[in-house]
Amino acid sequence: MDKLAETFPGIGETFREQMVGSLFKAVTDMCEGILMVDQDARITWIDDKYKALLGVTDAVIGKVVEEVIPKSLMRRVVETGKPILLDLMEFGDRSFVVVRFPLKRPDGGVQGAVGFVLFDRFQYLQPIMSKVAGLRDELASAQRQLAGERRAKYTFTQFLGTSDVVREVKRTARRAAQFDTTVLLLGETGTGKELLAHAIHAASERADKPFVAVNLAAIPETLMEAEFFGVAPGAYTGADRRGRDGKFVLAAGGTLFLDEIGDMPMALQAKLLRALQEREIEPLGSNKVIKIDVRVIAATSRDMAALLRDKAFRPDLYYRLNVLPITLPPLRNRAEDIQDIGEALLERIAQKTFAPQRELAPSAIQAFAAYQWPGNVRELANVLERMTALSDSPVLTAEDVAMVLPGAEAAGGGETDRPDAAGRPAPRAGGEGVGSLQDVVADAERAAIAEALRRAKGVKSEAARLLGISRANLYDKLSGYGMLTRS
Repeated sequence: MDKLAETFPGIGETFREQMVGSLFKAVTDMCEGILMVDQDARITWIDDKYKALLGVTDAVIGKVVEEVIPKSLMRRVVETGKPILLDLMEFGDRSFVVVRFPLKRPDGGVQGAVGFVLFDRFQYLQPIMSKVAGLRDELASAQRQLAGERRAKYTFTQFLGTSDVVREVKRTARRAAQFDTTVLLLGETGTGKELLAHAIHAASERADKPFVAVNLAAIPETLMEAEFFGVAPGAYTGADRRGRDGKFVLAAGGTLFLDEIGDMPMALQAKLLRALQEREIEPLGSNKVIKIDVRVIAATSRDMAALLRDKAFRPDLYYRLNVLPITLPPLRNRAEDIQDIGEALLERIAQKTFAPQRELAPSAIQAFAAYQWPGNVRELANVLERMTALSDSPVLTAEDVAMVLPGAEAAGGGETDRPDAAGRPAPRAGGEGVGSLQDVVADAERAAIAEALRRAKGVKSEAARLLGISRANLYDKLSGYGMLTRS
């Protein structure tokens, strides 16, 4: 009322008392009953409607409220001085919807409490309760869907191949699933590192917990710390006032897959090392330490030895991650698996496009086996999808391969193109010195990298700057062209 008097100075005490009385009468008319208690929670007044509702008389005046209404919380309001704005109170076999307010003296002390029965039947709140129940169902459904998205999507049966090298990889990975230790997956891009990480999690004791994957190459450096460790409420201008959980918290009890770990900035490497060693994190902008229980699987297509030599990766973090390393073979080193992988991919393409199932002719398999596959299984999947889009034939042949993969033209029935010791492709037999567009582009790119390294005097970060690419991209190209040196 003091605020009201400040806003409308002309309002006097008498007028304010009239307003209070009018408001109280309006509430009385709306309610099914009113009860007042003193500072000892003894009933001082009860209106006729409430007496009728409870089946009592004026004899209850002066009694402790719990003697009359066993489930009453009026005493709590008196003791705490805080209202209970909406509550369900049981009385016998009935339920009342009630609100309770403290009554305070001018000095702020509590001198009693007043309770209002809004409804004498719970059914009156049914529309609201139905809406709340619907919102709860939607929340539960969203949580189940999110939990499903954070489950392993692949198993060992989906890592195709029967070659000796694949069998050894799967044997080691199954052993890794039995031990709750850090795993480092090494291999070229497209060799199936994420698939294997999913499979390890699915076969481990953490299988019913979240699987959270993070591609470090896709996250801006300025956001990495927040992505991993979370953000405290209001940590910086524009931050969510409710805070934000990081990937370590989202993966609690499960597995955190760190893809392209070789691209992690040095500043964040130190924080990741501490998280792995101490099993605790500290959200951005917070002084609170959070204990974590997460199994880490890391993967990279980078040459880790070269990164260590160039001081681009912390040795202590590398040794912490490299507890159980698994190297995935490139597709060119397991040509005997190409037929099984190709057939499985064609089946997946048919299911996705609702097109007839295609088959691979022996000539196509020979062409595939002779190709170098710099993109590995991922490239094979793309090639097969292009072939099925361009050909109507139920059986795909070497001619279909040549339409979408010029680099494999000579593979179907003649010699295989093999790179020389410097990583350059050998001249094509009968080609009169003219290579495919893919080879020409590769030669030009290789020459540009060599020239940039010469101008930068071997400093790879400077060479990357001259080429207008990231250092990570440069390392990938150097590795792919066999140009990494042990300097």
